[in-house]
Amino acid sequence: MRVALISDVHGNLPALRAVLGDIERSAVSEIWCLGDVVGYGAHPNECIELVAERCSRWLAGNHDLVVCGTLAITEFSAHARAAAEWTREVLDPAGRALLSARLPFDLSGPVGLWHASPRDPVWEYVLSVPQAAECLAAMNFRIGCIGHSHVALFFTASGDDGEGTTGAVAEPDRELALSEGCWLLNPGSVGQPRDYDPRASWLLLDLERLTAVWRRVEYPVDEAAAAIVAAGLPPLLAERLWTGT
Repeated sequence: MRVALISDVHGNLPALRAVLGDIERSAVSEIWCLGDVVGYGAHPNECIELVAERCSRWLAGNHDLVVCGTLAITEFSAHARAAAEWTREVLDPAGRALLSARLPFDLSGPVGLWHASPRDPVWEYVLSVPQAAECLAAMNFRIGCIGHSHVALFFTASGDDGEGTTGAVAEPDRELALSEGCWLLNPGSVGQPRDYDPRASWLLLDLERLTAVWRRVEYPVDEAAAAIVAAGLPPLLAERLWTGT
């Protein structure tokens, strides 16, 4: 089975459309979403509709949970809070119902899925090798996938106790062999990358060949940025799309 993993769409409709188009050309069986469909961008309802239509496994992220009222908005920075409050106002009932039905983890398939981490599926940013070692030891899967950090990366360990963990930022189009060891994979962000590459990111996971390939996709950043400004959201949320930060 070939699976596409996406995460951190954040209401960026132009980026989501571009990624879904790239996925369609890649002959995948399923699409899995690791959460934060809404957040910083100007098209939350449209993004929810597309993800609901296309994704067979779909998690809630911290932004989704805050918008639905499950998490306290006080945990957010000023810009994230402004975006969440705006999203609450424009979210339609159908979109709210879909978001409210999600959990921040899914352990039902061949690969463990968590929005943030196996230790804390809502809030933990896994960006260091020591963190990843503890997460690898905590998960009951040989391969796990996480989002939340907006960085395309991977961590691997020789055993299920996290021993000998290493990790790196994932290079676009590099094929990684997953046949040995334990792995924690992050597809990066569709809607707001933070690895200094403004292109939308997604992960192609082949569960038969046991390989992973990260994809980067050009999309009309100007369109997404203009929509953020037109909606009256903080200008910084538009500006950072150009730099991938």
